[in-house]
Amino acid sequence: MTKGIQQLYSKIPKTYEFLNHILTLGADINWRKKAMALISESGETIKCLDICTGTGDTARLLSKRFDHKAIIIGADFSQQMLIKAIRRSPQEIKYINTEAKILPFKDNSFDLVTISFATRNLRTTETHLKECLTEIHRVLKPNGRFIHLETSQPASSIYRWLFHRYVKIFIKPVGGLISGSYKAYAYLSQTIPRFYAPEEFSKIIYESGFSRVEYTGLWGGIAAIHIALK
Repeated sequence: MTKGIQQLYSKIPKTYEFLNHILTLGADINWRKKAMALISESGETIKCLDICTGTGDTARLLSKRFDHKAIIIGADFSQQMLIKAIRRSPQEIKYINTEAKILPFKDNSFDLVTISFATRNLRTTETHLKECLTEIHRVLKPNGRFIHLETSQPASSIYRWLFHRYVKIFIKPVGGLISGSYKAYAYLSQTIPRFYAPEEFSKIIYESGFSRVEYTGLWGGIAAIHIALK
């Protein structure tokens, strides 16, 4: 991941979660919960990795989902984001400062890997994205699952146009005003319309080594949850 993107994220941890809620009209909270609801409960202690964890929103939901009994590690390339994540999280969640492309874990280490609203940052090129997905596949145990939540592209051309107009009109000015970093939210507003439709992203997941990829569209397709099996 480029140092430029890393620097952008170092400037917005203070308002990051608040702006996610504002700019999605609170939908990101429900979308994360829907993703968590798709995770099967287990009587055994499972090991989870939350990639690009940011300020730890999804890591904390994982902890609650498994009644604080799972082993959970949150990984992110931004030290500033992790500082806030650590402050807000229970002690059983451990955090590590690392890149998604080079995970410091052995093969077959995790039962579950998650990522939420960060894959657009991994898509500096499609090759880089596939390398990151292949690395996620590597650290998953056989029959382990990858749960992916990200903005997407509505199938309806009219709805897609309205969604892109909303992103263009509101993300940069509102995000920039509240966070103080217009550059960061200009970047975010550019990545959303360029990300894959759910069928396209499913194909990329398959090409990265996964099998049995399924997805669920959210809010008419402006976001999607993908579940893939190793």
